Amino acid sequence: MKIGLFCLTEHFEGNVQESIMEQLRLVELADQLGFDEAWFGEHHFNGFSVIPDPCAMIAYAAARTGCIRLGTAGFLAPFYHPLRLAESIAVLDHLSGGRINAGFAKGGFAPDTKYFSRDPDNLRNAMFEITEAIDELLHAKNPTYRGTFTSFENPNLQPKPLQKRIPFFVATFANPDTIRFAARHGYGLLMSQGASLDECLEAQKLYHRVAGIHPEIVLMRVFCVADSYDDAYRIARPSVDHFVKSMRAASSEIPPPKWNREQYDAILSEREAFFDGQNFFDNAILGTYIECLKTIKTIQKELPDVHLILKPSSACASQNRAMLNVFNTHIRPHI
Repeated sequence: MKIGLFCLTEHFEGNVQESIMEQLRLVELADQLGFDEAWFGEHHFNGFSVIPDPCAMIAYAAARTGCIRLGTAGFLAPFYHPLRLAESIAVLDHLSGGRINAGFAKGGFAPDTKYFSRDPDNLRNAMFEITEAIDELLHAKNPTYRGTFTSFENPNLQPKPLQKRIPFFVATFANPDTIRFAARHGYGLLMSQGASLDECLEAQKLYHRVAGIHPEIVLMRVFCVADSYDDAYRIARPSVDHFVKSMRAASSEIPPPKWNREQYDAILSEREAFFDGQNFFDNAILGTYIECLKTIKTIQKELPDVHLILKPSSACASQNRAMLNVFNTHIRPHI
């Protein structure tokens, strides 16, 4: 089992720059604690998850860390030109000393398709093609591709990545077409915070039927450790709920909700979930360190080679740092 950090650069209140830097400081701490990976999301036109440029975030993190692998969860592939993104990935691989994982997603929020001029009905197929094209560009001697969304013949991509082969992963909410696509190419799977263990096992079975091997599964999980389950739930609930509301706002192209720590009960009563936020809690790693360890052991038993990616879920930056330290001291030695 690999252990990682899920980075969404959440901006609750105060200065946006501080929110961005606090996320990067958390990556530095994860590196110091010996975490295996940090994965950066990508969101656009979003005042809460302020991470429209994961390449820039990874470049900074690469300069400030020494061992932790740095990945994307994921690049919104339909909104990129494959040649340009392949160049960026290759440069990041050199800057990081060969520590890059490349994850790809289809996106789909209304403002994204509007402002990047993409047909929402074609996003999945566009993701498939752009991902294949980038794979060809980074790893083939004479890269050539003919598709509906992109075509090229033997461009001189420079530099080539430092790694002989950059690990590729594809985001899915257990969509069979995406799982089959990943299996045919040997790519890993990026599974959502809301994906249940049963959904992961079904995805693994389908992948195995196609590829004959089990996939690498990168599994994101809400994480909150405290003195009791009730305390952990109380700490995580506002953060997770605000994430759900903010993602719905971004998708609907309306202003994000105002963060109000003191009156959050009233905000909760107005909730209109874009994602099913309860799924995040049903599948979370939540409670005392003993309860968290029990949940992780269950995941480890069913998915022994999983990449477990923790999303510390407090609106307080210092509390998130403290939770990573508790994880490293009281939980990680037992997994």
